Amino acid sequence: MTSALYKPVIESRPLKEINDFQNQQLQVQLEYLATRSRFYRELFTKHHIDHKKIKTTGDLVHIPVTTKDCLQEKNIDFICVSKDEIIDYLTTSGTAGDPVTFALTDRDLDRLAYNEAISFTCADGSSGDIYQLMTTIDRRFMAGMAYFLGIRKMGAGIVRVGNGIPELQWDTIKRINPTTIIAVPSFILKVIEYAGSHGINYERSSITKAVCIGEPLRKEDFSLNTLGRKITEKWPLKLYSTYASTEMSTSFTECKYGKGGHHHPELIIVEFLDDNNNPVSEGEPGEVTITTLGVEGMPLLRFKTGDVCHHYTEPCRCGRTTMRLGPVLGRKNQMIKYKGTTLYPHSLYDILDNIDFITNYVVEVFTNEIGTDEIIIHAGSTKSIEEKEKDIKDHFRAKLRVAPLIRFESAEAIHKIQFPESGRKAVKFIDNRDKSG
Repeated sequence: MTSALYKPVIESRPLKEINDFQNQQLQVQLEYLATRSRFYRELFTKHHIDHKKIKTTGDLVHIPVTTKDCLQEKNIDFICVSKDEIIDYLTTSGTAGDPVTFALTDRDLDRLAYNEAISFTCADGSSGDIYQLMTTIDRRFMAGMAYFLGIRKMGAGIVRVGNGIPELQWDTIKRINPTTIIAVPSFILKVIEYAGSHGINYERSSITKAVCIGEPLRKEDFSLNTLGRKITEKWPLKLYSTYASTEMSTSFTECKYGKGGHHHPELIIVEFLDDNNNPVSEGEPGEVTITTLGVEGMPLLRFKTGDVCHHYTEPCRCGRTTMRLGPVLGRKNQMIKYKGTTLYPHSLYDILDNIDFITNYVVEVFTNEIGTDEIIIHAGSTKSIEEKEKDIKDHFRAKLRVAPLIRFESAEAIHKIQFPESGRKAVKFIDNRDKSG
């Protein structure tokens, strides 16, 4: 089986044809929800919605949105199948609150494999590749399992090393000669650092590509951000950025041109909404809101992800005509109003990643005594750098016009905050703002 089978024709058709296709699939999904989902059946009844009158994706504005709170409060009501049809149970990471349990059927796992197969193919993958998985496949985590299923479906090879342990990563690269790594970008820097300190000529290794998850690689103009530049300056890999979540069971992956993650219209409907849940125009940032297609276990309708992005509809040079998703600007609930400036944590990360003497960091935001947002950067270093505070603040003022508070701590102390034993993702942002007002 070759990756040529995983370049869907619909993704290269005219936008009108794609829209017509999605309208048909939406009606199928609405009928399924009205029949199988207790949550959506009650939602339709409460708001006097006749789902049969929702004919197009444009009609979705007549249906209330679904939020993370809905999933947390009525988790079981979203499950549309009996227990004997559920094959796999997993949970969200809990980045924006308590984790939510998701249930997948056998067909959902097939759909997940298909999604990853077409996504890896989009990222120039083929059956001739060998992928080294540098993320976990256990701990109720969807992504690691999804990667394995998709790569298997492509007919490519995979070696499941898991996260951490740079020594084992390099031992595996030496033994297996994989072509591509799947990793969190900041971990790639640790892999490079280990190689440099142990005499490993990583630039001559078999690795030529990296499919990156969990952290942004690009700025709004699609140029590499600080993290992406640091990787490629040290190791000239071809980087592919991805965007996905457990809730959508779908991913948006860059092609070789690096101009945004490509939409898979056979798997998901995407809206970009403002604060009043109305669609924004192309060129305006909007909250990514999704309706899954073809999901049996826990399909979602107009689910607001919390992520704010731009979207683009002009055809890509790769031949795909589907909508493309720009880099995540930030999470809606993480937006900071600081001294009259609107910020997202990623803009702070990009500056901190560019300061060589900061080993690691955590950004904390809290409500100060006058009721406004305050920011503290907990900066870790192996050296005494208190005298560098002015330099750090100058970096922030030059880029953002404002400078947060700086608190210096040991790199070890910051590491313990970043990687709690119960967590699956590195903690970079702590929101201690007063939510009562």
